[in-house]
Amino acid sequence: MLLSVIIPVYRVESTLHRCVESVLSQHVSEMEIILVDDGSPDSCPQLCDEWAQRDQRIRVIHKTNGGLSDARNAGINIATGEYITFVDSDDYLAPDTYAPLLERMGDNDILEYAIDERLTLNDNTYEDINEYWLREKAYTHTYACNKIFKHSLFEEVRFPKGRVFEDVYTLPQLLARTKKIATTHLGSYHYCWNPEGITSTADGYALKQLLEAHLAGKMPIDDSYYMYLVNIQIDVWERLGGAIILPQRAIKTSGLPTSKKLKAFITNTLGIKILCRIIKSIHLVKKPSRL
Repeated sequence: MLLSVIIPVYRVESTLHRCVESVLSQHVSEMEIILVDDGSPDSCPQLCDEWAQRDQRIRVIHKTNGGLSDARNAGINIATGEYITFVDSDDYLAPDTYAPLLERMGDNDILEYAIDERLTLNDNTYEDINEYWLREKAYTHTYACNKIFKHSLFEEVRFPKGRVFEDVYTLPQLLARTKKIATTHLGSYHYCWNPEGITSTADGYALKQLLEAHLAGKMPIDDSYYMYLVNIQIDVWERLGGAIILPQRAIKTSGLPTSKKLKAFITNTLGIKILCRIIKSIHLVKKPSRL
């Protein structure tokens, strides 16, 4: 088996057919599709079984609900492909995406490709993983869905059950086992905005987990990445208050865009917590009053 495509399924009656059809239409003969029914309370379990009856490339797992990480892990546990990739069941693939990507894999451990208009990539190859992380600003697109991974990377790695922003926790672990990673302009993953998803509904506690995930990854931090983390810390403190999680560090403002220089200057001179208070005050002033 060349490629295992893992698709967690939970309350996606309206989008499951589009997702599965987009994967089945890929011109990859040695491919298995693993539908993981994560205890979905609607008709998704039956839809998964119907798909398995229609196409022998499809395998189905029915399990009690454990969340996205748990569902992905269940798929990894039975995957037989040399490579593994993931698709969220409310998204879909552009035609002829996987075959050119697999030809491009070569000796790369990970290949990252585009997400419609949200993320465009050039053809680059990195043997220095830290360079990939900082030059490509990979910390802003840690998604599992737009990458093809060597199966062997997951021998000792699984997604963290019960955590949100699970990709931010997992990608640094995979990168620690990676010798070579490539990005490509080929292919396209179509992300569909979900108003009920964690990205659109994240509260302060979820954002705190996001910040903790970045810090736990122990990846190199340059000034641009640090200011990215400062913005997350601002959002966390504005919602939850309490202690500042992000360690203070000196920032060289010369290399930053104008939009970040003022925040960096305040952080350097007054500290992150004062910056948080200033931003919160600005938001309170701008917030329209209710009559």
